[in-house]
Amino acid sequence: MKKTNYSYIGIAFIVLVFGIIFIPKIVDRISNDDVIRNESRSDFADDKKNKKSDLAFIEINGEPKKVPAFSFTNQDRKTITNKDYEGKVYVIEFFFTTCPTICPRMNANLIQIQNTFKDFENFGVASFTINPDYDTPEILKAYAEQYGVTNPNWHLMTGDKATIYKLSNEGFNLYTAEEDDVAGGFEHSGNFALVDKNGFIRSRKDDFGNPIIYYRGIVSEAEKVDEDGTPEEISALKEDIKKLLNE
Repeated sequence: MKKTNYSYIGIAFIVLVFGIIFIPKIVDRISNDDVIRNESRSDFADDKKNKKSDLAFIEINGEPKKVPAFSFTNQDRKTITNKDYEGKVYVIEFFFTTCPTICPRMNANLIQIQNTFKDFENFGVASFTINPDYDTPEILKAYAEQYGVTNPNWHLMTGDKATIYKLSNEGFNLYTAEEDDVAGGFEHSGNFALVDKNGFIRSRKDDFGNPIIYYRGIVSEAEKVDEDGTPEEISALKEDIKKLLNE
């Protein structure tokens, strides 16, 4: 008489129990998308890095507008070009140190923005003087110290007047002009431009889906609105800087 092989029976019983208990759970996890996929951390990091925010690209003739090439001298007498800002999110302004009206308010707001992003090495500011005949590197250095400029990526730049005005009026469409009959002798918009890490001008959209293009730089967050009822946009600018830093 042939003996029963109890070892095989035991193994078969264990397999049967495993199938009854665990296979339904595995199927359930798969159906609920709860199984860890074979994805590397680097793949996830690349996906996050390449994710674009909802900020608009400013387009000219259907093409995203990029910061024009420039080369000027900063407050430390160093030559600064647009390439020094590659890989950085930065704010653009045009100003002059003897401005008796809007420039002090603009730069007070930029100092606040600087301090908000003090821990970000890839954030900066590009300030171009529209009175280069007076605003030498030494003057710009004293101005930076007076206002509390500490960000190493905040360059206050001077250079050829015609080149600066072309950069302002044509490169950024930020109006600047010499006007003898206005306070200080120069006129400019008081707006800021926002540039992403790849050198493209970006902005949020208005209620109609159109880019606002620029951010009002004169009214502070604390003021909320100016005397004409115009609301501040510094808080919006801060929010959008964060978005670009996360792209």
